[in-house]
Amino acid sequence: MNQALEVAAVSLRAQQRALETMANNIANVNTPAFKRSDVLFAEVVGSGPAPLTRAEELARSPIAQSGGVHFAARDMISLQGEMRPTGNTLDIAIDGRGFIELAGPDGQTWLWRGGRLSVNRDGYLAADGSVLQSLIAVPDDASGLTIGRDGVVAAKTADGEAIELGQIMLVRVDSDTSLERARPGIYRAADDARIVDAVAGEDGTGTIEQGMAEESNVDFSAAMVQLLMIQRAYAANAQVIQAADQISSLTNNLKR
Repeated sequence: MNQALEVAAVSLRAQQRALETMANNIANVNTPAFKRSDVLFAEVVGSGPAPLTRAEELARSPIAQSGGVHFAARDMISLQGEMRPTGNTLDIAIDGRGFIELAGPDGQTWLWRGGRLSVNRDGYLAADGSVLQSLIAVPDDASGLTIGRDGVVAAKTADGEAIELGQIMLVRVDSDTSLERARPGIYRAADDARIVDAVAGEDGTGTIEQGMAEESNVDFSAAMVQLLMIQRAYAANAQVIQAADQISSLTNNLKR
């Protein structure tokens, strides 16, 4: 009976993590550039004792030695969210798989999927409080800021002269598994990740779209259905524990 309790407990832990993952997806359904996490389960196969005879080996061959279940959440970073116009010139989105590099805290490099730009107190373009690695300075008298699809940033001076301020460069990462989420829409690359610098519109990085926002790639309806399925599985495993406890109680009473 202890095995029934152990099996149910392993499944409850896995389903609990799945519930937390799906709840986080639903909570961020309106977060710009948020990438959902998909729930993955895999059976953990354990090794049993070696068979003593040929007959025992043949008897065991079709039976897998199960050691439990393993849960993993896979971030769907490459899945593009829908583009939505905002009308704000400081809103940018990346139509493709590229990232914009930000100067994170403690010398870290963060990878940003786009959102609202700002000009910090030092006069540089920044996002989420971090300066763009492209280090684009915006003069105090600049107006009419424009950002091309290739990342070229231009503005007009007080006397109406058009000037080019710099270019926002993009990077691409060889594999999504090399990234980990730092904040919604912002990622950190692993030490062994291969990051390639590129110009927007080249090398498969995508283009920069001004006045646009990338919406979350969470499908609310699908996420709610999956959440309900996980809740039912969690409740079923809780009933297994309850049934095992009742049978154990009956067994103990029989001994008396």
